[in-house]
Amino acid sequence: MIIRSITVRIVLLLAGIGFAAGAFAGTQMTHTVQRGETLYSIARENGMSADELSRMNNLGKKSVLKSGQVLKLYTRSSASTTAKPQKQQVIATIRKPVSAKSQSKVSAKSEKPAASGDKSAYPQLASSSAMVVDANTGQAIFSKNADQTKPIASITKLMTAMVVLDASPSMQETISVSEEDVDYLKHTTSRLPVGTRLSRYEMLRLSLMSSENRAASSLARHYPGGKQAFINAMNNKASRLGMTHTRFYDSTGLTPGNVSTAEDLVKMVRAASQYDLIHEFTTTPNREVAIRPNSTPLQYKNTNVLVRGVADDWDIKVSKTGYTQEAGRCLVMMAVVANRKAVMVMLDSEGKLSPVGDANRLKDWIESGHAPAQLASR
Repeated sequence: MIIRSITVRIVLLLAGIGFAAGAFAGTQMTHTVQRGETLYSIARENGMSADELSRMNNLGKKSVLKSGQVLKLYTRSSASTTAKPQKQQVIATIRKPVSAKSQSKVSAKSEKPAASGDKSAYPQLASSSAMVVDANTGQAIFSKNADQTKPIASITKLMTAMVVLDASPSMQETISVSEEDVDYLKHTTSRLPVGTRLSRYEMLRLSLMSSENRAASSLARHYPGGKQAFINAMNNKASRLGMTHTRFYDSTGLTPGNVSTAEDLVKMVRAASQYDLIHEFTTTPNREVAIRPNSTPLQYKNTNVLVRGVADDWDIKVSKTGYTQEAGRCLVMMAVVANRKAVMVMLDSEGKLSPVGDANRLKDWIESGHAPAQLASR
C-alpha cells in the first residue's frame, strides 16, 4: 500500500508538471514597440505580466522602451489545449489603507464594471485606478480601484479654477508672478519669469490649458486672504461636493499631499463642467501669449493630445492632465461617448500616453455595445 501510494503521488506530480508546462506553453511572437507604448501596456495587451515580458527580454521592469524596438512575447491564446480554460477573475477593490508609494504598484487585476455585461470584453487598462460614469445620471459604467486614495498632481487645477471663479473676481485684473510662485519642491520649469504680469483671465487659461504651475500659484496668492484662505476654500468646496477622500495642500498639485480617489474626481469633473470658462479653457488646443508688452508671443499647447486634434472623433467638454513621480500619469475628461456625456478618470499610469490609450479603449468599449446599457439609454 505504501509503494502504491508513493507511485500515485509521483504520477500526480508528473501530471501536474505536464499541466503547468502546457498551460504556459505558447507560440513565440514578436512585437515592435510603437511610440508611447510601455512595458506594462504591451504586457497587458498580450495577456502577460510586466515581469514575464521583462524576464523574456532580459529587461528591467522600469526599462524605457524605444520606438522600433522588437520584443519577444507569447500569447496565452496559443497555449496548449490540454490546459483547462480558466474563468476571468474579477478581484474586488482593495480597501485596506496603504501608502501612496505602495498604491502606485497595485496590479491592474481589480477591473470590474458596475453592471452586468460580457466579462471577456472588459477593457484592460494601464492606469491602476479608473472610473467611467454617465454624467447625466451618475450611473457607474466602469470601475477599477476607484476607491483607492492617490496623489492627483495637476488634476488639482480643476478645483483651483472653481475656487477662483466662485469668488467672482475681476477676470481682467492684472496679477503677477512672484518669487513665492517658483517651484522649489519639484523644481519644475516655467516660461513665466518672476515679474510677469497678466490678467487673471489669462493666468486661469494657462493654468488649465497648459498646466502652468506659476499661474496656478499666482491665482491662489491673489485670492482674498491669500494662499491659506484659498487652500481652505478648496477643501471646503471638496467637502460640499461630497469628496470625502480628497485633501488639498496647494493650488498646483505639485505636492503629493493633494490626494483623491477616482470616485471623488468624478464628482469634481461633473461640478467643473458647470463653469463655462473651465469648458472653454480646458478644451483650447493652443494659445499665443505675449508675457511682456511688445514681446514675441509664446506658443502654449493643451497638455491633452486629444484636445489638440490628434484624434478627430472625440467631443471633449472638460479635460485635465496631471503628472508627478508620485501620482504617475493622470487624465480626467468629460466627453460625449455613444451620444451621452461620460466622465472618465484615469489615475496612476506609467506611460506618457497610457491614459490617452486607456481613454480610447474605454470609448471603443462603450461604443461597441459591451458596456452597461445605461450609457446608451434614453
